[in-house]
This record gives sequence, structure tokens and C-alpha cells, in this order.
Amino acid sequence: MASLKELSKRTEGLVGGHRACAGCAASTAIRQILLAAGDKPTVTGICTGCMEVVTTIFPYTAWNVNLVHNAFENSAATVSGMEAAYRALKRKGKIDAEIQFIAFGGDGGTYDIGLQSLSGAIERRHKMLYVCYDNEAYMNTGYQRSSATPYCAHTTTSPAGTKIPGKPQKRKDLTEIIIAHEPAYAAQATPGYYMDLIRKVEKALAADGPSFINVLSPCVPGWGYPLDQTMNISKLAVETLFWPIYEWQDGKYKINIKPREPKPLVDFLKLQARFRHLLKPGNEHLLEELQAEVNRRWEVLLRKEQATNG
Repeated sequence: MASLKELSKRTEGLVGGHRACAGCAASTAIRQILLAAGDKPTVTGICTGCMEVVTTIFPYTAWNVNLVHNAFENSAATVSGMEAAYRALKRKGKIDAEIQFIAFGGDGGTYDIGLQSLSGAIERRHKMLYVCYDNEAYMNTGYQRSSATPYCAHTTTSPAGTKIPGKPQKRKDLTEIIIAHEPAYAAQATPGYYMDLIRKVEKALAADGPSFINVLSPCVPGWGYPLDQTMNISKLAVETLFWPIYEWQDGKYKINIKPREPKPLVDFLKLQARFRHLLKPGNEHLLEELQAEVNRRWEVLLRKEQATNG
């Protein structure tokens, strides 16, 4: 794995001057991912969403690598098509460069609108990395709920009030859906543990086939927290078991960070305005439900790791 010293000498793939919010985790994650990709020729694609909008305001771009912007639903389709064209040209001897391919999409463009194109790209076994920067809602268009939005989270289309306590449905487990496709590599990460993310990107790009990394990306305006707390919240998501850091390869699970004494989920929730209503008297049962669900999913993941590693 590349050291911090080595990473500091690499060419930046995402440079300054973009219009992302102060404290944006997604832009930080993309910067980390492109640094991990190294100086090897890299072709990227990104679908419509926060990161596309703030980094490619015409006539400017913050991308220092080849980038294709495509529609909301087809980041995986576009990048897999480019990868297929590259392989065809290489077979014909018209190109000899070693090129790596990375597709980016938010949770709206991945969990929801782009799920079919991502599923197809993995099934066709394209050698590409798909990265979902998961900020758990449609942040670009006004903080509407997506299938990545957690249970009880307040959004503009699942407003917490007297009728509903925020989003009434549980969050989709996209990483497990992708693992069911048996990709070459799949993982969850967060920019708060940046060397873990760097290592996973390196493994994903080296894998012989399609790979996927789901990166939890806290959003200052959508989640409602002070802009200097992004990395703290990224780490709390892991320390409270809300967002397990793990990877899957060759049929085996590996949990990368196992907190010895997990912190209570409320430590993660209380910093965010989207969960503020849960702290009011009378909503204790909702906090208990959320904690129980986090514990249940963690136990399931522990059993999977044990079962696949003998």
C-alpha cells in the first residue's frame, strides 16, 4: 500500500477551485480515491449529482483526469462501454497503454436510478471500479429521501412530524446486493479512515474484474452538523457500528475495524439535525429500534465473516 509520503508526491486527480460545500466528505473521498489510483492513466465517469455539479461548472473543471459526465442513471453503463472499447482496441493492437477505469455516482444515482446499469456492468464482468459516494439522500436537488436514507431520518420528502418520524422505511443494503453479484472485489469505507479507503481502492483496481466500494460521505447541509465535524462523524459512524468497515473478495468477508467497545448509536445521531427529533421525550422507542437494528446487522456481518473464513 502506498505510504502517506508517496501519496503526497502524486499528481492530484481532483484539484481545488470546485464549489463543493465546506466540510464536504464526498469531494474529500474522491480526492483520496484518485490519489490511490496513482499516476497510471485513468479514465473516469460521473453521473449527474452533487459532485458532478460542483466540479464541472462550465467552462471550468476540477478534474485532472479524463472525465465523462453522463446521465443520472448510467455512470456504470458509460464507463463499462469505454472499458469494452478499450479492450477491443487493445486486441486490435491500436492501443498498448494500461488504462484503469473508475465510475462515480451518488446514492441516488447508484442505489436507485442507476442500479440496473451497475448490476449489468458487474454481470458482464467489466474490469472497472464503481464508487458510490453515499450521502444518504438526493442532496443535489434539495435533500429528498433515497433508498439509502436511514430509518427515521428527516428529509424534505420524509419530514419528521406528527404523521411520520422521518423516513418510515429501513435503508437498502446496497453493498450486500452487489456482493450477491459476486464481483471481483467489494467493500465499504469512509474518508474518516482514509488509509483504509486508499488500500481498498488499490485492491479494487488490481482485482481481475468488476469492483465496488461504497463510501459513506457525510453531508453538512443535508445531515445538519457543524462543517468542522465531517471526519469526526465519519469515524463515529464506524465506532457506533452504524457503518461497518469491511470487504469481500473470493467469497470471504473481512471486517477491517472492530471497535472493542462500540459507542452507543445516539453518539452518532445527536450531532445531526436530521435526527434531532429522536432526542425529544416520547421517541425513546425509536432510538431503541435503531440501536437494535444496528446491533442485528453487526451480528449478521460477524457471522458471515466467521462462516466464510472457517
